[in-house]
Amino acid sequence: MTTKQTLLKVSGLKVAYGGIQAVKGVDFEVREGELVSLIGANGAGKTTTLKAVTGLQPIASGDVSYLGESIKGRGAWDLAKKGLVMVPEGRGTFTRMTIIENLQMGAYNRNDGEIQSDMDKVFGLFPRLKERAKQLAGTMSGGEQQMLAMGRALMARPKVLLLDEPSMGLSPIMVDKIFEVVNDIHQQGVTILLVEQNASRALELANRGYVMESGEVTMTGEGRALLDDPKVRAAYLGE
Repeated sequence: MTTKQTLLKVSGLKVAYGGIQAVKGVDFEVREGELVSLIGANGAGKTTTLKAVTGLQPIASGDVSYLGESIKGRGAWDLAKKGLVMVPEGRGTFTRMTIIENLQMGAYNRNDGEIQSDMDKVFGLFPRLKERAKQLAGTMSGGEQQMLAMGRALMARPKVLLLDEPSMGLSPIMVDKIFEVVNDIHQQGVTILLVEQNASRALELANRGYVMESGEVTMTGEGRALLDDPKVRAAYLGE
């Protein structure tokens, strides 16, 4: 059996806000073709970890490597050009730009001839975006903006797609749609790191998962194994 290449590796990561240590020596990795879920309660340090990985938050100590190279201190813009692309918590769409313009921004670093075909693929994943292609992003619902943020990230042709709480604040129907699309994207071969409070949905999709509590990774294993673990079920699934 061939071992899959590790695309993203986090080693001994520590992040502090003033005198408060938000992330306390976290280790995890994401291998080529995997969907890895990082779950935990609000305030566990999940979003801070992603921000540190993508250069949006300074790293106190430890290292982050991507494609075998340290990216510690590199900016998010530079990393996106190299295929490490994040959909941030809160979506971060360009509210005064249309759907098409937002998608074009996702392809800003590209100069190939396949941008339109990739936009068509995004519209295939999210038909609602195609229906409203000339609508301003700021006039859309939260769920529609989440679709747009994911579509914009896909326009960058990510090697690793980082999703930060994609289901947060959405209706149950829209949550179903978002997780369906996350699975579709993964099945198309995109490597994904999914950060989620919705532990059951995240672990159902995951090849592997990490449980984060108070700035530390406390458990790791295959997604289904963690989903069946009594400790995880008691802490995150209310059982």
